[in-house]
Amino acid sequence: MNKVMTRARNHPGARPPGRRDTRRPGAGPSRAPHATRPRDTRPPTATAPARRTAVQVPPQTPRRPVSPAVPQPRPTDLFADRLLAVLTGQRPVHYMLRYTAGRAYDDLAWLAERGPLRTHHGARPVVRDIGYYVPSPGALEVFARISAGDRLRAMAFRLEQGTDLRWRCTAVELGGPARPRTQGD
Repeated sequence: MNKVMTRARNHPGARPPGRRDTRRPGAGPSRAPHATRPRDTRPPTATAPARRTAVQVPPQTPRRPVSPAVPQPRPTDLFADRLLAVLTGQRPVHYMLRYTAGRAYDDLAWLAERGPLRTHHGARPVVRDIGYYVPSPGALEVFARISAGDRLRAMAFRLEQGTDLRWRCTAVELGGPARPRTQGD
């Protein structure tokens, strides 16, 4: 009987099988030697070659169990968490540089400078609820409810999908006064 052992490599906490060396104390039971083919003891004939050639047996690939597909987080959830990390001071503002377009980075830098969601004491702010509206294909207008203890805040941002199919934040607003616009904006 041929038994194929597979090992799940993608499972956290999975360990390789332990060493079973019978020469060491406390070792596990010894394994039976692998079954071998009986040797051909017949003398070579005129039609058979004198040399024996090994028969190439294709290796069997172990079959891994099919794991269920891991659901990918929505861009709305990812960006809400990223923006919250910047606005609470857990991440620097330049963390969002590759995820923003237009003046959204300047707005975010202005907001983060004021630290509206930073808490010096008490509960850490978390995203409680996310909703979105699709005004056109490739654009999302998102709102998020942020809570820290018993205090509830609102955050709104706009996501647009570029030609490279990556989502970028193009506008950020937080409840409170908006960033004053200058002539260049």
